[in-house]
Order: sequence, then C-alpha cells, then structure tokens
Amino acid sequence: MLKVDLHCHSNVSDGVLAPPAVAAYARKGGVDVWALTDHDEVGGIRAARAAAAELGMRFVAGVEISVTWANQTVHVVGLQLDENNRALIDGLAATRAGREARAREISAQLEQAGIPGAYEGALRYVANPDLVSRTHFARYLCELGICSTTSEVFRKYLTEGKPGYVPHRWATLSEAMGWIRGAGGIPVIAHPGRYKFDATAEGALFDEFRQLGGNTIEVVTGSHTPDQYATYAEIARRYGFLASRGTDFHAPGEARVEFAQLPPLPSSVTPVWHDWF
Repeated sequence: MLKVDLHCHSNVSDGVLAPPAVAAYARKGGVDVWALTDHDEVGGIRAARAAAAELGMRFVAGVEISVTWANQTVHVVGLQLDENNRALIDGLAATRAGREARAREISAQLEQAGIPGAYEGALRYVANPDLVSRTHFARYLCELGICSTTSEVFRKYLTEGKPGYVPHRWATLSEAMGWIRGAGGIPVIAHPGRYKFDATAEGALFDEFRQLGGNTIEVVTGSHTPDQYATYAEIARRYGFLASRGTDFHAPGEARVEFAQLPPLPSSVTPVWHDWF
C-alpha cells in the first residue's frame, strides 16, 4: 500500500526545514507520495519536486490557502496544481499582503503583555519575509521559556481573546477555490475538525464548498485527534466527498504525529488519489 502524505510545510512558509530536507524527512518516514503545501506560497515547489525525484518519491504540487469564512480562518489545500498559473500566483501574493502589519500588531500586543521584542525574535525563525506567521512568534516564545510547546503558546497568547491575537481578513472561499481550480488543482478542506464551528455552521461550510465544486476533505491528519478520523470519514461518506491524508508537518518533533506514525485512511472512504496513478 502506498503511503501518501498530502499536507506538509517547509521554511518557505512556517515550517523549519527547507523543501529538500522536508522531502528527505518524509522519505525517511516511509512516504511514497508527497505534497508540499506551504501557506499561501508556491515558491518551494520546484526544489521539492527535484528532491522528491532524487529520493524516488512521487510528488504532488500543492498549496494551503488561508480563507476567512464566517469570521473564522479556514484553510483550503490545493493539490495537483500548476504552480506557474498566473492567477494563482497573483492571488497568493494578495493573500500574503498584510502579514507584516499583522505581525507588528501581534508584537505590540505581546509587549503590552510583558513580552518585548517579539517581532524581532519571530523574524529569526522566518526564511520567507513575506510570510511572518503566528507560528514564528510561537517558536520565539518557546525559546524564551514562556511556554514549553508552540501549542501552549497558541492557547495562551495567539488565539481569539488572548493578548497576542490579531484577526486578519484572508481570501474568500470562492476566491481560493477559483485560484486552485483555475490552476487545474483539486481543492481540499484542511483539518475540518480543527475549526470551532457548531454542526450547523460546519454543514454550511461543506455545502458551500460542494456548491463551489469541492469534493474532498482531510480525514486523517496530524491536526485531528484519533477519534476525529472516524468522525470525518463518516462525514466524507455522507457528503460523497473523497478523503485526503497528511501529517500537517512543520518541524521534527513539533507535530502531533510523525510521518511514520500517521495511520492510513479508513477503508470506508475513497482516497483523493484513487485514480492518480
């Protein structure tokens, strides 16, 4: 059975490793088919594709686009896309705009909470200056010893209602799916179990996604708890969605599940890659 991982990040967005190093780490974990899906950025795909070829892995070009839906941030992964598509490139550039201003506001709020110099500290973890993210701040606060894990930083400082939370208006769901589909790609709702929607709102998200031409959700992902694998497998069957799988890897030791430990999709769902090879 092929081990497929279709959700992964490098230091081109908020990961730690360069794309070739992520490829090597994935291969070491037994991955046969691998996608790089950096946040709002396709600049790492060329290096990732070359590294995957050298390692004997099949490669899938991807991206993870930040979307504002019902006043929350939702992520839509695009798979099997043309990273040179001009509309996609321009759309992602527009989505990235405003990250620096948000980062400076996060830093100002953290300073008010007694943590000065967070912007400069976060920049030490940034490889792509267009993509300063909350994860970079989280790593810096861990470096300071304020929290022991990035998840703890998010809980205490970087989510809604906490002292370092700054909202940002991302792309619309329609825009993101238009860029992905226009580039020949497959839109996927990333880690649906991570969003704080009630059942009605979640159903509305899936309905709009389907109306816009979407037919795939992540079922097994490092951002889901094990019990959510079964929950979203059932939702995939109910909606007629295909299922995707991926670690949501950002850094060794930082993910909930490493490449080698992520379980396969349940046999009750149809993998999004069922007709790719």
